Amino acid sequence: MRDPLVSDDATGLIADLAGRQQTLATTESLTAGLLAATLAGVPGASAVLRGGLITYTEATKIALAGVDPAVLARVGPVAAPTAEAMALGARRRCETTWGVGLTGVAGPDPHGGHPVGTVFLGFAGPDGCDVEELHLHGGRWDIRVAAAREAIVGLRARLAVI
Repeated sequence: MRDPLVSDDATGLIADLAGRQQTLATTESLTAGLLAATLAGVPGASAVLRGGLITYTEATKIALAGVDPAVLARVGPVAAPTAEAMALGARRRCETTWGVGLTGVAGPDPHGGHPVGTVFLGFAGPDGCDVEELHLHGGRWDIRVAAAREAIVGLRARLAVI
C-alpha cells in the first residue's frame, strides 16, 4: 500500500537530490517530523535524507537547531528569521547540502500575534538561505500536511534553478 502522504513531488524530490548527490535534513516545529516522515516514505530516501530535528519549543530550537536565543527574543518562534535559523541549524547539525526549517501556527488558536495558518519555510542550501511565508487554510492537520507539501515543492523549485 502506498503511503497516503507521499506525492509525486516527494518522490521527485528524492530523485532530484539523489541525482545531484545532495543530502537533506529538516528542523520542524509545527509539522513535528511530518516532512521527514513523508520523505522517508519514498523508496530510496535513505540515500539523501540524513535526519530531522523536532523543535516544538523555543528551548529545543536553541538546544537542537542552534537557533540564537536573541533571534527568538527579538521575533519569536513564528517568524522568517527563526525559520532561516532552523534551516541553517538542520544543515549544520546534520552536515547536509540542504536544510529545511518549518515553523508556524497550525491552530486551533493564534500564536504570538500570528493567525492560524501562518507558516514560514526556511531553505538553506549551497548558495545561501531564503524564506517563504505561507498563509494556509483548514484545520490543524490540513495546515500541517500543506506545510510539509509546500516545503517539498519549494525545495524542488530551488533545485530546478541550480
